[in-house]
Amino acid sequence: MRTQRRLRHAGCAVLAMVMGACSQSNDTDSGGKPPAMIGQTSAYTLDASRLPPYMGFQPADLDPTVSACESLDGYVNSKWLAANPIPSDRVSWGPFDTLQERSLAVQRQLAEQAAASGDRTGAAKVVGDLWASGMDAERVNRLGLQPIQTQLDAIDALADGAAVAGYLRSSTAVDQNPLFGFGPAPDFADSTRMIAYVEQGGLGLPDRNYYFDADKADKLAAYRAHITRVLELSGVEPSQASGQADAVLAFETRLAGVSKSREEFSTDVSLYYHPVTVAEADALTPEFPWTRFFVTQGVTVDDHFSLSVPAFHQEVARMLTEIPVTTWRAYLRFHAVDAASPYLSDAFADEAFAFYGRAMRGQKEQKERGKRVLGSMQGLAGEAMGELYVQVAFPPASKAAMQALVGNLAQALKQRIEKLAWMEDDTRTAALAKWATFVAKIGYPDKWRDWSGAGTTNASYVDNVRALMAFNARWEAGKIGKPVDRTEWEMPPQMVNAYYNPQFNEIVFPAAILQPPFFDPDADEAFNYGAIGGVIGHEMIHGYDDQGSRFGPSGNFENWWREEDAGRFRALTTKLEAQFDAYEVQPGLHVNGALTLGENIADLGGLNTAFDAMHLAAGQTADPMVDGMTREQRFFLGWATSWRGSMTPDYEKVIVNSDPHAPDRFRAIAAPSNMPAFAQAFGCREGDAMVRSGDQRVVIW
Repeated sequence: MRTQRRLRHAGCAVLAMVMGACSQSNDTDSGGKPPAMIGQTSAYTLDASRLPPYMGFQPADLDPTVSACESLDGYVNSKWLAANPIPSDRVSWGPFDTLQERSLAVQRQLAEQAAASGDRTGAAKVVGDLWASGMDAERVNRLGLQPIQTQLDAIDALADGAAVAGYLRSSTAVDQNPLFGFGPAPDFADSTRMIAYVEQGGLGLPDRNYYFDADKADKLAAYRAHITRVLELSGVEPSQASGQADAVLAFETRLAGVSKSREEFSTDVSLYYHPVTVAEADALTPEFPWTRFFVTQGVTVDDHFSLSVPAFHQEVARMLTEIPVTTWRAYLRFHAVDAASPYLSDAFADEAFAFYGRAMRGQKEQKERGKRVLGSMQGLAGEAMGELYVQVAFPPASKAAMQALVGNLAQALKQRIEKLAWMEDDTRTAALAKWATFVAKIGYPDKWRDWSGAGTTNASYVDNVRALMAFNARWEAGKIGKPVDRTEWEMPPQMVNAYYNPQFNEIVFPAAILQPPFFDPDADEAFNYGAIGGVIGHEMIHGYDDQGSRFGPSGNFENWWREEDAGRFRALTTKLEAQFDAYEVQPGLHVNGALTLGENIADLGGLNTAFDAMHLAAGQTADPMVDGMTREQRFFLGWATSWRGSMTPDYEKVIVNSDPHAPDRFRAIAAPSNMPAFAQAFGCREGDAMVRSGDQRVVIW
C-alpha cells in the first residue's frame, strides 16, 4: 500500500516497510555526506508568493450548532469541510493534503531551479533530469510506446514456461517484475542483519477480495474493461484484446485464490517471515528455481531468506507449466504497459487515470503534469529531492521544539506503563526495557545517499524512470547479507507523514509534517500537544500495538509477554475492535475493526500519552486560557483538527476495504470518546455520543 495521504504505520500497511516496500532510505556506504543545514549558503531560493497558505485552526471554524459531546469531529471540522470541498484533482482533502500541496509547491521551485542549472551533479542532477524530461510533454507524446517496445518484443518472444521464468528473473533485477516483490530487510530473528524477502504480488486490484466479493463486481468489470483498453493501446487487435483481458483476469483470480488478504497481513505480522534455505525453496517450486533467481540478482544467500506465503509461490510455479504461454504473454504485456503508462504519452496516462483515479477512487480530474512528475520523483528519487528540500524548508527551531515534545511524550509513556493495572511486573519490566531503547529521528537523515551512477539524462522520461528503477534495485540488492544501517530513513523529508519501525524501535518524523496545523513553534502549546503530540504518541504506541508488541527491545521478533498479560491485552483490543466495527461509513459499509486495529490502538494510547505529556510540560503553571478555551479543550481541538478530512465515496470504499487506517472522521472521535478527560473538558454527560463508560470504555496503554 503506497497511499501516503494519512498517517502510516511505517509508511504503508503494517510492516510493509520492513519488506522494503516503502524504502526511500540512505546509502550505507561511505559516500554519504552531511545534510545541508538551514542557514548555510544554499543554491536554492523560494518565492513565498507561489506557496499555498497553511491550513491552521481558527476559533471561527467551530460549529455552534453541533455539540462537542455529540461529535467532536462535527463541532471542530464541519464548517471548514463545507467551505472547502475536495479539489477536482484529488480524492481527499484535509491537513495532510493541504501540506502535501505546499510541499509540492516547494518541490516544484526546487526542481525548476535544478533543471535550469547547467552544471548540476549528484542529487540536483537526478532531480533536474527527471523534471526536464518529465515536463517535455511534446517529446513524451511523440515517442508514444517506443520507449518500452524492446520489453514488449521480449515478452512476445517468450516460447514456454521456462522462458517466462527467465523473464521474471531478469525483470526483477530492474524492478519490473509484476508477479512478486523482492528486496532486503532486517532478519526477524536478528535485526542487525539484512536478508532477502520475497513477497506475494501479481494483482492489479487493491486486495484479493475484489476478485470474489459480489459487492465489488462493478470494480471488477471496470478492471476488465481497463485491461482491454490497455492491450488495445499497446497494439493488440480489438478483436483479440477482449479475449486476452478475460484470460488475464482469470490468471489474476487464480493468484488471488492463494493470496493472503490485507487484513490477514495486518493482524499477523509473522506472515511476512517464512525463512527457508535456497535448497528448500527450490524443492518447493522446482519450476522456478531460486538458485538461478539469486544468481540473476547478483545476491548470495548464505543460509536463509524469507519466502512469504509459500502457497502463493507454489501456485505460480505450477502456473508456469499449466497456463498457456499465450496467457502469460498477455498478462506480462498488460502489466508492462500499465506500469509504464504514467510516463508514456497522453493516451496511456489518460487511460491509467480513467481507471485508477476516476473509476476506482472517484477522482474527477487528473493532476496536472508537474504534480505527476513530482509524484514519480518521490517514489524514484525522494531522498534526492529531500536533500534540496531541507535547505529551504526546515527551520532549526522546529527540530529543537520537536525534540522537547518527544522527550515529554516519552516520559509520559513511561509513567503510563509503570501504572498499568492489567500488567504484571515481569511484562512491565520488559515493556520498560523496550521503552528505554526508543530512538527518535526528526527532520532529515544524518547523511544523504550517493546518486553516482544513476544514469539519468535530460532526454527520455521513461528512460530516466527505468534507469532509476534499475539503479534502486541494484542498490537494494546490494544490502542483502550486510549489516543493517540504522541511520537509514524509510521516508524522504518532503513527505507529509511519520512512521514507526519495529525492527529499529524508532519513530521518524520527516520535516514536511512539522508544519501547521500539526506543529507550529509559535502556536499555543496545548494545541500542539493535541496535534503533533498525538502523532508522536501514536508512533510510540505502535511499538506496543497488536503487531509491534511482538518485537522486543532489540528489534527481534520475540515474545516478551507473560501469557496472562497477553490474554488481558487481547481482551482489551477485542473491545476496541468491536468499537470500530460499529462505525458505519456508508449505508451497510462499516469500518473493519480487525484490519484497522493496530492504528486504532496507536491513536488511543497515543492521545492519552500526549494528554499526560501536556500536563507534564505545563507543570503548575496556570491555564492561560486562549480564545476563551481551557488548556484541555484546546488539546482536543488540536487532535480533531489533525483528522479534519473528507473523501470521495469511491475512495472511502477502497480505504475501508484495504487500508489499515479508519476514515479520518472516526479517528477524530474514537480515542477522545474513551477518555474521561474529554468529557470533563467539555462538560459531557452519561448518554452523550462522545462519552463511553463502563464496559464500553477502552483503555489499553
